[in-house]
Amino acid sequence: MTPFKSVLFVLLSLATVKGYCQYTNVINSNRPGVSRSAFSVGTNVAQLEVGPYILKEERTPAPAYEVSGFGIDFAARYGLFFEELELNIEGTYQNDTKTFASNFNSEEDRANFKFAAIGAKYLLYDPYKNAEEDKPNLYSWKANRQFKWKSLIPAIAIYAGANYDAKNNPYTAPDIEGFSPKVMIATQNNFSGGWVFVINLIKDRIGTDQSDFQYILTLTHSFSPKWVIFGETQGIKSDFYADNLFRFGGAYLLGKDFQLDTALTFNTKDTPSVFSINLGASYRLDFHKDKEVDNGTSSKDELQRRNNRQKKSRKNKKEDSSEPSKRRKKTDIDFD
Repeated sequence: MTPFKSVLFVLLSLATVKGYCQYTNVINSNRPGVSRSAFSVGTNVAQLEVGPYILKEERTPAPAYEVSGFGIDFAARYGLFFEELELNIEGTYQNDTKTFASNFNSEEDRANFKFAAIGAKYLLYDPYKNAEEDKPNLYSWKANRQFKWKSLIPAIAIYAGANYDAKNNPYTAPDIEGFSPKVMIATQNNFSGGWVFVINLIKDRIGTDQSDFQYILTLTHSFSPKWVIFGETQGIKSDFYADNLFRFGGAYLLGKDFQLDTALTFNTKDTPSVFSINLGASYRLDFHKDKEVDNGTSSKDELQRRNNRQKKSRKNKKEDSSEPSKRRKKTDIDFD
């Protein structure tokens, strides 16, 4: 999580993923990282993820400058037609002031979308689907947390979309304007003990003077049903800009449909140095309905019948255990 992507992260909910669909009982957000999860939000689920941030950049070598400002990350996600399919709109809008130290401290006010994209993600392979052996062991805490070799096989999703850049955008290379293709491969491993590892490989603005290649690696750990922490590294390489960014933070599940998060972002170079603080939230509108199982009933009904059978079985056992004492009592009375 999390594009690596949470990605859980978040990815708080992945421990409860049902074998027949992408839908989870609690919100599955890509925040607080910037990676994308391999899994979708589920059919008929609309989800909004936003994160305002403050930013400071400083370049020491000539031309020296400083940038200070604020912005907001946003994403709207919707599961459509298939459990594996997700449509999304995402982007980052920034407003800042760039101050040049070598030109009598002249200033440049800037505001625009650093990126804005629309696309679709599809899960190609899900190793956790219909995996009976992945069901939790109700009698052994140790068995549930031990390493499983099968967990090394990741879920794999592909993304295809288009990035849009406005004319004279101060955050892009000159002459970048209009739509350009964007593709991504996302993988996700769900390990025992609440660990999730996500990889994103991205090719952005294909065919332009700023054809970026990016990789994002996100490791998430949920140490309780409500709390999750993450670490992330993001590499960016193009003729226009190159960087290696690091992020750390966490998220809190306020309700099954609402998550809060925070993260710090920084790098280790001075051309320029980058530092930002991000606060965010994710909220979903859940209109998901379970698919019907083979016997024509919903999974919810099947669960209810299973619970009823268990209750009936416990009741029968209780009656059977009391029957011998009744018979003995009756025998004693007849004997007298």
